[in-house]
Amino acid sequence: MKLSDLKRLTDAEARAMLEKVRWPDGPHCPHCGNCDQARVGKVKANPAKGIREGLHQCKECRKQFTVTVGTIMEKTKLPLSHWLYAIAAMSNAKKGVSAKQLQRELKPETGPNLYGNYEAYWFMCHRVRHAMRDDGVKALLGGDGKTVVADETYVGGKPRYRHQGGTGRGTAKVPVFTLVERGGRARSFVTPNVNHKNLKEHLTENVDPKSTLVTDELLLYRPLGKMFAEHRTTLHGAREYARKEPDGTVTTSNEVEAFYSLLKRGVYGTFHHVSKEHLQRYCDEFDFRWNTRRMSDVDRALLIVKQSAGKRLMYRKPKASDIAPPM
Repeated sequence: MKLSDLKRLTDAEARAMLEKVRWPDGPHCPHCGNCDQARVGKVKANPAKGIREGLHQCKECRKQFTVTVGTIMEKTKLPLSHWLYAIAAMSNAKKGVSAKQLQRELKPETGPNLYGNYEAYWFMCHRVRHAMRDDGVKALLGGDGKTVVADETYVGGKPRYRHQGGTGRGTAKVPVFTLVERGGRARSFVTPNVNHKNLKEHLTENVDPKSTLVTDELLLYRPLGKMFAEHRTTLHGAREYARKEPDGTVTTSNEVEAFYSLLKRGVYGTFHHVSKEHLQRYCDEFDFRWNTRRMSDVDRALLIVKQSAGKRLMYRKPKASDIAPPM
């Protein structure tokens, strides 16, 4: 099935596809966890009585449920086909897909003379990003004989003192600190300030002390590098991003630079504007695609659907403290 075919699915077809992914062994109750198929019944649809399609009832807790209950799609007003299309599009677009783009692409499916509700698609995209976030127990990056590259960048806003060529730390942009395991995973954090306390906290919680840490020449990293088996640096100020060591190994920070190239092209070219209150969710999205880059587009989309279980994101006025530390 092509990506464009997903948005043309009927509600019954989209629901059947979701049930096949979420319930490969048959429906199970999200309220009490009952998996006994003999104790889960299907309620026959009856629009005249308000009984919708896809409704099941658990004979243990006596509660009713559908395949969307307990997921990011619970109580959605959008068609399930739009959800499947958005998940597939966001999972395989390297630089992301904006809510405005999804609104335009799904316009013909919303009915004649309708353009859709932008806020609904914007919220849908954030719920998909919420499903992309890995909230489980996270293993430490790196390890004995492995390398972790650390760097910081500044996203959004406009640089101060533009007439003086101002960039980097003297700007109004939001700092993002990223750790990339060579040949492995990436983790990004929106941080209030790039200082010793914040960087130490992220490094301690996410990197194995037996790792080799690679950073640029920022002085803050000198004492932090002592916490690891080895600390190597590259001189970004001299445009050095790779160096051949006497032992024949190569010290490079290209992994994290490659990650930032995707993140910034997504912000500047796709989303155009990202508020600091929601920036962490966008970082989670790019982390997810980086960490699953060796998976096929189909497997990546299926993983999002599976990870959506047990995650709800309520629509209300956002607070920075809900998503990222206070700026």
